[in-house]
Amino acid sequence: METDKGVVLATERYGSAESWKYVSKDGVMERRRDGSEGHSGGNSVFGVFKSVFLPQGYPESVSDDYLQYQFWDTMQAFSSSLSGTLATQASLRGVGVGNQEATVAAATVTWLLKDGTGMLGRILFAWQKGSKLDSEAKKWRLFADVLNDIAMFMEILAPYFPACFTFIVCTAGIFKSIVGVAGGATRAALTVHQARRDNMADISAKDGSQETLVNLAGLLVSLILIPLVTDNPVLTLCLFFLFTVLHLFANYKAVRSVVMETFNEARLSIVLQQYLKDKRILSPPEANQREPVFFEFGQTVPIKLGVRLQEIAQSPEDLELALKENSMPYLLGVRNGCVCVCLGPEASVSDEIRAMCQAVVLGNMLSSSNSREATGAAPKQQSHWEMVHKSHKLMDAIFNPLLKGAEAAGWDMKRTLIDWDEWRVEWKTKSS
Repeated sequence: METDKGVVLATERYGSAESWKYVSKDGVMERRRDGSEGHSGGNSVFGVFKSVFLPQGYPESVSDDYLQYQFWDTMQAFSSSLSGTLATQASLRGVGVGNQEATVAAATVTWLLKDGTGMLGRILFAWQKGSKLDSEAKKWRLFADVLNDIAMFMEILAPYFPACFTFIVCTAGIFKSIVGVAGGATRAALTVHQARRDNMADISAKDGSQETLVNLAGLLVSLILIPLVTDNPVLTLCLFFLFTVLHLFANYKAVRSVVMETFNEARLSIVLQQYLKDKRILSPPEANQREPVFFEFGQTVPIKLGVRLQEIAQSPEDLELALKENSMPYLLGVRNGCVCVCLGPEASVSDEIRAMCQAVVLGNMLSSSNSREATGAAPKQQSHWEMVHKSHKLMDAIFNPLLKGAEAAGWDMKRTLIDWDEWRVEWKTKSS
């Protein structure tokens, strides 16, 4: 390749930003910026900002939803920082800062009780709900921020109830400890989703830098707010509610912007229900938009995954019925109105997806059956096994096309976020 300014020997590019070319002229190789492509990002203000606050290789090194999520996450962090300032001021006033009658010992005991109950709450919550934070990251992320706002509201109100101050701040401390576990764990799950080059550490570090910058901005604004709200409870509450509304709105938009390509129970159920309806496979953006981000109670038949064998079969006859027309490494049954699934130790990711799909189908059948229960049909237990056998036949017909269609639509079929318990069951099949 030749130009009037020399022969182009090679070109190079830094990510998607800068483009350079090496030109041979009069026996000398020169490096020049290519003006036809790219922008001079390295030396510009934007280039410096990008290198400081965005992961290396952005935007190729992160998921497509990264920028939108980080924008709304920044907005919520800013509003939460301001709300936290109001809550901290109230807590300090409650323990006696500025009150000549308050003792250091009493304030210290109150603070230690607050921290101690928070630590216990952190341990108990991680024990009870730790395994749920990966599969339902969006719900728990939003739940954590709602609970954080409730905790700060309690801290603001606590000084006006001196008789219950310690109890209120300890309860708020427990809530905040839950927020710490749920928020941190779900942020880690979202970091795994955002990392496209296994660059979780870089993304996490830059997220920390972004959060620090936001907290610095919040600190500057707080320096202006504190003189205004001191001894002015009405203005304090008004500003708190304003920041809380902004915080919750930004959080909702943040979790709504996340497009995960892996199946959890909710996304797989949404895709399956649409496929059963019109044979159409929803893409990840479509399914994520339909995924609920708030907890729902009592709307569907419960599904238990990875249960013990006795949850499905209480007798050899039950086990025979569970194995009937079933060649898969899992067993399904219905107990106490709940769909239960036993998983074999050799089950693959594809088997786990099929088992979850079949559990959803069985749940649909059970729900329809319950709505017609007043008509007085066959014995309940027998009808449940008939539903199980019918669901096996249905999955034999639809699962392979569903699996291929989901992969073609952009779903990651190599792993799932389905929340299985750890029980694995080996059973003996009858020799034919």
